[in-house]
Amino acid sequence: MNIIVLQHIKIEDPGYIKDLMLNDGVNLETIELDEGQKIPNDLNKFDAMLCMGGPMDTWMEKEYPWLINEKEKIREFVVDLKKPYLGFCLGCQLLGEVIGGKVKKSKTPEIGMLDINFLNNKYNDNLFSKFPEKIKSLQWHSYEVQNLESNENVTLIASSKETKYQIFKYQNHAYGIQFHIEIKDTTVKEWGCVPEYKLALEKQLGNGALQKFDNEAQKNIQNMNNYSRILYSNFKKIIK
Repeated sequence: MNIIVLQHIKIEDPGYIKDLMLNDGVNLETIELDEGQKIPNDLNKFDAMLCMGGPMDTWMEKEYPWLINEKEKIREFVVDLKKPYLGFCLGCQLLGEVIGGKVKKSKTPEIGMLDINFLNNKYNDNLFSKFPEKIKSLQWHSYEVQNLESNENVTLIASSKETKYQIFKYQNHAYGIQFHIEIKDTTVKEWGCVPEYKLALEKQLGNGALQKFDNEAQKNIQNMNNYSRILYSNFKKIIK
């Protein structure tokens, strides 16, 4: 199995899901876009695509011109080739924009261990049917996908108090996940070293918030790892 991983900052990789993939012997080709690496022209050789988070936003094409090509490649992979795609946080927003949505600043940023509420649509979904009706997961975003209602190929699977499109799918092969189910026990402290992330965290939760955030994440890490295992196991089943 060959999977391409699009990364926007080195420390934000597929985390626990990456460990599961490597344990399975999956061939991963990681493209570090922020370091100037290019997405291959031939996407047919990949069975699936993972697109991760990052400190930039989808609209920052002047500051990060590689975003233009990345969006084109995601469109080719998802819309033209109809191959399996998982996008987390920024990767979720990129998918949303590619299929006609808008990425807008959230009224209230979501940062912390927060509830995700599943809709009835989950019961017939290939990836999330076995998830409970509510889970708690790590959120660290100030922007979100909106305006996907007019796309008849989009199904809303889960929402939160502040964000409608916490999980959505395009047709039955491409998923946007706004939260970070993929984290490991080292994630919060590592991400807290990124200036943009630290600023957003302290603005939302105050000085000294990083340790409290990390403590809360540690309490929930086993559940999130379990959800990652379910997600990955089901994702493999839709890869042809």
